[in-house]
Amino acid sequence: MTSLATESTLTHEGVRSPGVARHLIDGVWVGVPTVERRNPARPDELAVVSPAGTADDVDAALAAAVRAQPEWAALPAPARGAVLIRAAALLEERAEQIAEDLVREEGKTLAEASGEVKRATDVLRFFGSLGWAASGEVLPSSLPGTTVTTRREALGVFALITPWNFPLAIPAWKAAPALVSGNAVVLKPAELTPLSATHLARALDDAGLPAGVFNLVHGKGRVVGEALARDERVAGLSFTGSTAVGLHLKGILDARRARVQLEMGGKNAVLVLDDAAPQAAAAVVAAGAFGLTGQACTATSRVYVTPGVRDAFVDALVQQAAAYLPEDGLDGARMGAVVSEAQLAQDAAAVRGAVDRGARLLIGADDADPAGGLFFPPTVLTELPENDPAVTDEIFGPVVVVLEVPDYEAGLAAVNSSKYGLTAGICTDSLALATDFAARAQAGVVKINRPTSGLDLNVPFGGIKDSSTNTFREQGRTALEFYTWGKTVYLGI
Repeated sequence: MTSLATESTLTHEGVRSPGVARHLIDGVWVGVPTVERRNPARPDELAVVSPAGTADDVDAALAAAVRAQPEWAALPAPARGAVLIRAAALLEERAEQIAEDLVREEGKTLAEASGEVKRATDVLRFFGSLGWAASGEVLPSSLPGTTVTTRREALGVFALITPWNFPLAIPAWKAAPALVSGNAVVLKPAELTPLSATHLARALDDAGLPAGVFNLVHGKGRVVGEALARDERVAGLSFTGSTAVGLHLKGILDARRARVQLEMGGKNAVLVLDDAAPQAAAAVVAAGAFGLTGQACTATSRVYVTPGVRDAFVDALVQQAAAYLPEDGLDGARMGAVVSEAQLAQDAAAVRGAVDRGARLLIGADDADPAGGLFFPPTVLTELPENDPAVTDEIFGPVVVVLEVPDYEAGLAAVNSSKYGLTAGICTDSLALATDFAARAQAGVVKINRPTSGLDLNVPFGGIKDSSTNTFREQGRTALEFYTWGKTVYLGI
């Protein structure tokens, strides 16, 4: 087991040196770092350097995983869980440095990054503890002298492809259930955030995970991701990212009947009714829309509001938005930087296009200057038709559209009109309407008087429609189902 120091350091001039990320293949840190990643809040600061993975790197990682998996699966589940729990303790010890590195490479605020480190730590502990949990049942049989049991067994090697917006937490919540179930893993993290994933790999490596059980390969999706999806040694692939890429990968995996799990886009809506308190509803929407710089698949991007509360709600939302001033995440900011120049341009183009089509810009901007940092202000649009791209298409930035609806039924229909179905929310004091909304909203997660973003780690997560494969859910005990297959045993002894 070869350790690697991923921490950034200060040079004698006081300038922070970049973090270094490498591949972890068969327990060895390899790869020449040639790819540069700059701090989104400080474009002149080099945040991390990483290697560009190749198909040969994928081949080596998969070969190592195939060799290591049987012995790992043969370990008692509590022993596998103990490794995850030790890794959690190491993440906790290194939390301050990891959070700062996360801010520098991804752009979110330090508070958000610290929360993400804690989330990854808790995820490892949660799934580590499940090594002690029962995984099967004893069932009655119609045959005399016969006992029927069920058991779940590891599938083999899993490929994990993860996004940049939660670069530590999502790799953790995919890898942990896979590992505790007895599988081996090859992780391809997002190109923009190699250091956060490297911190996770380092913690697992230092915790004593056997060589080859967890492998990390950095690089481009069309190289590393494509090679993983097409390799027959991969028993299953879990992907979080865009709908277009996810569906492309699904086609490859489906062709060879491999298991696939997709969590993709969202265009999440909140319905605000006349009986909601305007200030409270605005705070709920603002947290969902502008927290994490709007860069979450569960972020609020559509709001439907009934006439009686519309004006008061809009005024309150504009006031809330003004408090989310984008700044360097290390400087106590409430909202951090946009992750990349490409994402910044996408945010600005989406708003500019909406304004050109007649939208009213209540607060925010329709352009951006990346020279001083990749900052985009919280933006509220209104007076758009239901079929406008700003209403139907995912922007993935701090942009929310507010539209008026005549009543609850019209609002529910508008919420359900999207091709996506990840999260949906309602702000109301009516228990009857809240209950009806929970039953009829077409979304995998429903929030009542709560922001659409954020989910406890022990509850199932996933969407419907173009947001997900709508098969296996992530997080909680249900996550284990994707990484295992069920066997029924008749015992006639």
